[in-house]
Amino acid sequence: MYAEDAGDDILATEQTNSSSKKRETQEPPWIAIVGNPNSGKTALFNRLTGMHHKVGNYPGITVEKKSGKIRGLDVILRDLPGTYSLKAKSIDEKIVADMVQSWRRPENRPLAVIVVIDSTNLLRHMYLALQILDWNIPTILVLNMIDEARRKNISINLNLLRNRLKAFAIIPASAKTGEGIDRIFETIKKVQKNPKIKPAPPRMLEIERCSDLLMPLIHLLSQHIHQLNHHPHIEAMRLVSDDSYLSYIKKVLPAEEVKKISAILTQVKNEFKRRDIPYKNLEQTSRFAYIDLYLSKAVSGRKKTRQSRSEQIDGILTHRIFGPIILVLTLAFIFNAIFTWAQYPMDLIDGSIQWLSLRMMDIMPEGLLRSLLVDGILGGVGSVLVFFPQIILLVFFLSLLEDSGYMSRMAFMMDRLMARIGLHGRSVLPLLSGFACAIPAVMAARTIENWRDRLVTILLVPLMSCSARLPVYTLLIAAFIPHKMVLGIFSMQGLVLMGIYFLGMVTAIFVALIFKKIFKPRSSVSMIMELPPYRMPLLRSLWWTIYERGKSFLTTAGTIILAVSIVLWFLASFPLPDKDKPMSSAEQIEQSYAGQIGHFIEPVIKPLGYDWKIGVGLLTSFAAREVIISTLSTLYNLEEGAQEHSTLIESLRKDKRPDGTPVYSILVAISLMVFYAYAAQCMATFAIVKRETNSWRWPLFMVGYMTTMAYLASLFVYQFGHAMGWG
Repeated sequence: MYAEDAGDDILATEQTNSSSKKRETQEPPWIAIVGNPNSGKTALFNRLTGMHHKVGNYPGITVEKKSGKIRGLDVILRDLPGTYSLKAKSIDEKIVADMVQSWRRPENRPLAVIVVIDSTNLLRHMYLALQILDWNIPTILVLNMIDEARRKNISINLNLLRNRLKAFAIIPASAKTGEGIDRIFETIKKVQKNPKIKPAPPRMLEIERCSDLLMPLIHLLSQHIHQLNHHPHIEAMRLVSDDSYLSYIKKVLPAEEVKKISAILTQVKNEFKRRDIPYKNLEQTSRFAYIDLYLSKAVSGRKKTRQSRSEQIDGILTHRIFGPIILVLTLAFIFNAIFTWAQYPMDLIDGSIQWLSLRMMDIMPEGLLRSLLVDGILGGVGSVLVFFPQIILLVFFLSLLEDSGYMSRMAFMMDRLMARIGLHGRSVLPLLSGFACAIPAVMAARTIENWRDRLVTILLVPLMSCSARLPVYTLLIAAFIPHKMVLGIFSMQGLVLMGIYFLGMVTAIFVALIFKKIFKPRSSVSMIMELPPYRMPLLRSLWWTIYERGKSFLTTAGTIILAVSIVLWFLASFPLPDKDKPMSSAEQIEQSYAGQIGHFIEPVIKPLGYDWKIGVGLLTSFAAREVIISTLSTLYNLEEGAQEHSTLIESLRKDKRPDGTPVYSILVAISLMVFYAYAAQCMATFAIVKRETNSWRWPLFMVGYMTTMAYLASLFVYQFGHAMGWG
C-alpha cells in the first residue's frame, strides 16, 4: 500500500484553506450525498430534509441533482444521481463525475460528503466510497439497510472499517425504519464545528511492476498539487486508466503544463504496452485488490445454504414461460381495476359537479358571466376532474410495481426483445416509466450510455400511453364500449383499455426496427443490471408518490385546463349573434370563432370520422392531451344552451350530424383512441426533449413522425372499418 509522503502535508494545508475559504464565500454550506443506484440514497435524502422525492426499488430514479435544506440545520443537502464509480459512462454518471471533479477548486468543495452504502452488498458498494474518500473531504459512510443485513445474518465489523478507511464517521442506519438518522444529524453538526481532517493515503493496493512505470507521471503531477488538489498517485492511475480524464486536468492547469503531462502519459502507456501489462483496468484492479485484502474480513455471516426469498420468487415471476403470462395477467388486472374500482368515486365527483352547475344556474341570472362560470370553467375543468380517481389508481399500481422491485423484473424479461430491435436493455425502464409521464421518462434515458440508443429511446417514449391520455381513453370506452364480462372475471372495457396500451408498446417495437435501419448502431452493448430484492412497498413512499402525481394533475386542471377552457369559452361564445336574427344555441356556436376554426380544418379530419368539434379538441390538446375533454364539454354545454346540461358521455352519444346520423360510434371512438395513442400532443414533452437533446431538430422530428403515424393509423382504422360495415 502507498505510504504517506510530502504530498499529504500539502493536501492537509490545502484542505484547511479550502474549508476556511468555503465558510467565507459560501452561505449556507452544503453536503453532497452519493451512492450506488438502488442503495436507498434518495430515501435517506428525504429523511434528512423532510422532502418527498420519488423513491423506487430500481436504478435510475435520481436523474439530476436535487437539493433540500437539512432539517434543523442551516446546511443544504444535494442528492446526486446514483453511480457505481466516478468513471462516467452515461449522462447521469457524468453529472456526479463532473461535480466531484469541481472539488479541485476550494470554493466548490462541500462541507462533507455522505456516501450511502447498501449494507447487504457492502463490499460491492465500497468501490465508489474509496474514490470519494480519496478526496480528503469529511466523509460520512452511511451503511443503509442495516435492518435487512441483520435479517440475512450479515455481520459488519465497524472497528475494522474505521481503522482501514479513516472516514469521518461510519454509521449503520436504515432510511426505512429511521435507525441511525439521529446519529447522522449529530455527525453533521460535528462537521460544522470542525471540518478539518487528517489526509490519508490512497486506499488502493500497489500493483507489482506498475509503481516504477507511473513514477515519472506521479512526479510531474506532484509539482501541481495546489492546482489539482488531489493525490498525484490517484491522478496518475486515473489518467492511465481513463482516456477522457485528461479533460479535467485541462480545466485547472495551463496549456503548456497539460502538454507536458500528455507527453509523459503517452510514454507511460507505451511502456505499459511494451511490457505487455494491461493498464485500462489499472484503477479497478488496484481498488478491488485493496477491498479484497483489507476490507473483506469486515463482513461475515452465515453461509448461503439455499436460495433467498427473492430468488425463489424470481423462479416463477421471471420464468421464460410463466413470467410473460403473469406479466400480461397483472396488467389485465390493473386495467380492469382502473375501470371497476374508480366507478363509484367518479360518479360521486360527476354528480357533485352536476349539482353545483344546477345550483349556479338557479342562483345566477342568465348571461355571459353565468355561461362563463357554468359552461366554460365548471364544465371544462369539472369534466376532467371526473377522471381523477382513475389517475390515482394508475399511479398507485405503477408505484407498487416500482417499489416492490417487479418493475426491474419487467425490464429483465424484455431485455432480449430490446436487443433484437436494436435498443439497449436500459431503454426498458424509461419506456415503462412513460406510462406514468413522458417527462421524467425522457430524463431517465440519461442512464443509457450510447447517444444513439438514448436518442432512439427518447423518440419512442411518447408512444407509451401516459396518464394524461387515460381520461381520453376512459371517456370513449365508457361511452361506446359495452360493459360486458369476459371469462367471468375481466371487463370488456378494461381489456380494451389494456389493448390500447399494448398498441403503443407493439408500435414502439416496429418503430424501433425502422430506427435501427436509420440510426445504425455502431456496436452492441450488453446490459448489466442489478435486480434489487423484492421489498414490501413503504406506505409513506406510496402516499407521497400518489400525492405528488395527484397534485400535478390538479395543478394542470387548475392552470392549463382552466386557461384553455376560458379561452375556448370566449371563442365559442363570440361573436354574439345579431339580436334581430335569433339563433339557436347550436347555430350560434357553429357561427362562433371556434366553429369557424373547426369547420376550416374539418375537411382534413373528416376521413378519420371526426367532426369539427373533435377538430377543435385536437388543436387545444396540444397544450395537454386531456384538454380535449374540457374542450368537448365546453362546446357541448354551449351548444345545448340553458335548457339542459347533460353529462359529456350523454352528449357524445346523442350528437347527430346534419343528415341525422350519429357523430360518434364505436368505430369513431376507436379511431380517436388510436390517434391519441400515437399523436405527439404535449408541449411540455417537446420542451424536455429539446433540453435533453440540446436541439429543436429532434422535438420537431418527433412531432412530424408521430402526427403522421397517428393520422394514417386513424385513417386506416376508420376507412377499413367503414368499408366492412362496422360503423
